[in-house]
Amino acid sequence: MSVNVNRSVSDQFYRYKMPRLIAKVEGKGNGIKTVIVNMVDVAKALNRPPTYPTKFFGCELGAQTQFDSKNDRYIVNGSHEANKLQDMLDGFIRKFVLCPECDNPETDLHVNPKKQTIGNSCKACGYRGMLDTRHKLCTFILKNPPESTDSGSASVKKEKEKKNRKKDKENGSGSGEAGNQDNFDAPEAVDGDDDDDWAEETTEEAQRRRMDEISDHAKNLTLSEDLEKPLEQRVNLFYNFVKHQKESGTIDGADKDILAEAERLDVKAMGPLILSELLFNENMRDQIKKYKRHFLRFCHNNKKAQKYLMGGFECVVKLHQVQLLPRVPIILKDLYDADLLEEDVIFAWAEKVSKKYVSKELAKEIHAKAAPFVKWLKEAEEESEGSDEGEEEEEEDENVEVVYSSSARELKMETVKAETPEKEEDDIDIDAI
Repeated sequence: MSVNVNRSVSDQFYRYKMPRLIAKVEGKGNGIKTVIVNMVDVAKALNRPPTYPTKFFGCELGAQTQFDSKNDRYIVNGSHEANKLQDMLDGFIRKFVLCPECDNPETDLHVNPKKQTIGNSCKACGYRGMLDTRHKLCTFILKNPPESTDSGSASVKKEKEKKNRKKDKENGSGSGEAGNQDNFDAPEAVDGDDDDDWAEETTEEAQRRRMDEISDHAKNLTLSEDLEKPLEQRVNLFYNFVKHQKESGTIDGADKDILAEAERLDVKAMGPLILSELLFNENMRDQIKKYKRHFLRFCHNNKKAQKYLMGGFECVVKLHQVQLLPRVPIILKDLYDADLLEEDVIFAWAEKVSKKYVSKELAKEIHAKAAPFVKWLKEAEEESEGSDEGEEEEEEDENVEVVYSSSARELKMETVKAETPEKEEDDIDIDAI
């Protein structure tokens, strides 16, 4: 559904239209964020880069923003409703799109980074002026000016010249067969740059560049299709992505790419389960240290992801039962020390034996082996709580004195104030010494 660019105009035949903002909230807890699905289309209608309105939202809301221009993902951290963002977009349009004279959105921005100024020109009424640069977004615009349209117009002009030249050549060759050869004009010299445009480059670098462009376009096309697939297929896509990173030998430094792919497919919580299957084996203790950063990106402050990590841990124990079953408590402590598991998640897992990932018999064995570690963790937590209470009681006991009285039948306790030492006399008699 489209709305008027200037929503203060209620005319239904108003020629300047834009799509209504579509916002999608993703994630939970501290990782919650709002993806503006159609920001590219909205920005195109406003003749502004999509990063500008997204950054404007971040400035107004005091939230961080993320741009992924390759996949057309523009994100504002936090949970925000589409109607709220639409109202906020009206403020952006008033400040950075509409002409101050005629209120038409046919304006262009002209950024001068040297002078730190942003000019505004209107194609409708011819207005030319300067924007007020006090808004925080102006700093971003000065650092990221809009792409100039001069190169685009030059390329269009060049294409027209080539077409006209081609037509003239065809007309000249057609009439030359019946006419006199003396009437032919000498061919005009053509620049070397134009000759290069007639054929495609066949070098390996050019072919690789074209393949990258095709793959980028393919990513944009398949982005929405992947999200519409059922959960099982999306998990398989993520599994194949991580497997490819491992087989290509780039897994060590691919933690950010793996997280981005999981967020793209909306399977972030299940990430530790797939990573456990692909990255852990009988040498699990060493691998926890090696891939700690990969798992932390999923498990930090995310209890759901930590539960899936426990499921992955059980699956790895099942695959390497002889080597890992006796080491269950040590491995759990390694996961705990690496901040991949919190106490609450471990206690909740220990209370109930589940056959979701392994057989019930094996699950009971794993829980039995883990019992000493769980007991130690509970005792350590109780000791820390007890020490805190003990310190408070000691502070109170310092100001309490027990008074014994022969006439009293019961023991009395009185609170006394700490004695302050008497001040020494300022004047000292030297003769007395």
